[in-house]
Amino acid sequence: MAAGVASRYGSLKQIEPVGPAGETLMDYSVYDALRAGVERLVFVIRRETEGDFHAAVGRRYARRAEVAYAYQSVDDLPAGYAVPAGRTKPWGTGHAVLAAEGQIHAPFLVANADDFYGAEAFALLAGFLAEPAAPPPERYAMVAYRLGNTLSDEGSVSRGLCTVSPEGYLAGVTELTAIERSAGGAVARAAAAAGDLALTGDEPVSMNLWAFRPGLFPLLEERFEAFLRTRREVPGSELYLPAVVADLIAAGAATVRVFATTSPWFGVTYKADRPRVVERLRALVAQGDYPSPLWG
Repeated sequence: MAAGVASRYGSLKQIEPVGPAGETLMDYSVYDALRAGVERLVFVIRRETEGDFHAAVGRRYARRAEVAYAYQSVDDLPAGYAVPAGRTKPWGTGHAVLAAEGQIHAPFLVANADDFYGAEAFALLAGFLAEPAAPPPERYAMVAYRLGNTLSDEGSVSRGLCTVSPEGYLAGVTELTAIERSAGGAVARAAAAAGDLALTGDEPVSMNLWAFRPGLFPLLEERFEAFLRTRREVPGSELYLPAVVADLIAAGAATVRVFATTSPWFGVTYKADRPRVVERLRALVAQGDYPSPLWG
């Protein structure tokens, strides 16, 4: 998913060079996905960025896998719905995945374009999708990261706080949109009617790395329409993918296996995050986890 408007970063951060040889974070995710067995890449982008994106990204990947594009647009709505006056922002990560429906006909992974997830994370989910299909409910999976390892020193972040059953399945996701570091670990600002929510930093969170099957799409269409009926006129409202998954679990329509990983996670939410990301990638290359240049 690379259609974000980069409101906090201020530019198209998905193609920002951060690796020792000018690689992007997306380069590392694609590299790890391909070595985990992924054969086709579908990039969800804004149509107006297609030229820059293809020149900087898609053309390079096309030598290694089949590449396709899907376009997320604020006016891509079901029949009978119109864009509210003044709305320019797309409808969130749930809508981004729905935008790719016409390009996806097989089990698939979902990832953010501006996050580093690590090789183990992709391998775990690819292995899950290689398992035989089962009768309903839908069977999905995700990789959970430790909250404290996903925070920025430069400002607040949004995270999906996960509740995991003793059997290792997702029981629910709470989307928190303003989490900051604190002396006790972390704090979610105004997370509830009572005010801020104190967190330890050890909680599992979703970073939008998922394994799905095509049966997700009709269920996602239903949730998007329900969202539009109730939230379309709310300024800035978004359909978050973790919230969709949580609703499917609550309705008994899906189960989601949760994989914990020792892979590091990092990303560039703010411009000031970039130097630390550059340092961490250099360290991974130095210890032999990745070649430099990445693509040889």
